Amino acid sequence: MVQWLRSLVFVVQGAVAMLVLGIVFAPWAIFSPVGARTACKTYCRWIFWTARWMIGLTTEVRGPVPTDEVVIAAKHQSFLDIMMIFYAVPVPKFIMKRELLWTPIIGIYAKRLGCVPVARGKRGAAIAKMVADVKAGRAMPGQLIIYSQGTRVKPGDKVPYKVGSAVLYQQLEQPCVPAATNAGLFWPKGGILRKPGHAVVEFLPTIAPGVSRDAFMAELEEVVETNSDRLMQDAGFKPDAIRQ
Repeated sequence: MVQWLRSLVFVVQGAVAMLVLGIVFAPWAIFSPVGARTACKTYCRWIFWTARWMIGLTTEVRGPVPTDEVVIAAKHQSFLDIMMIFYAVPVPKFIMKRELLWTPIIGIYAKRLGCVPVARGKRGAAIAKMVADVKAGRAMPGQLIIYSQGTRVKPGDKVPYKVGSAVLYQQLEQPCVPAATNAGLFWPKGGILRKPGHAVVEFLPTIAPGVSRDAFMAELEEVVETNSDRLMQDAGFKPDAIRQ
């Protein structure tokens, strides 16, 4: 009960902080992607700091942080892993659901950050436009983040990997950096409760350009799932047991 009350206070103050920072940084963010990134990274710092002393949750990013133009194909368990990856890399941009564009504050900032909104069934067209914009100099290059399963996945659940990661990897002809996480153990999808512990995002060895689609998908799923399971086991959980 005490942890739930702490979580409630944490969630409320996080929402207030998002609103306040969104408004304070708006004049800069409207005219500059740098302003939008600064606002979002300031919010991430605030959340990481308050999470430590309010709910006992610490964060860590492991592995070489990508700084060049790459595709980051990440495991997605929680809003926390979004913030951890965003804060770690220099110019993050997400493949995101188009519906999020209509979310107050998040939608406005997503546009300024250069995120790529994707409607259901139209991922290929959105990716093609993004590639063309980067090549034509209309969009800032950076680290493009895609969630290979297409949604947040509860720790222990098995959800198929979607081919969109391979399409993006092949169209951009860029290296792909897989990323694993255990963040969903502590910051689950839905609900109020946030659990104490140590959340990790780990950047894994790069997959070089030129791998065939089938081989890429097989390697991506193997390394991300194996390492996400390892991170969860290190935190004291047994993913294989959870799936049964």
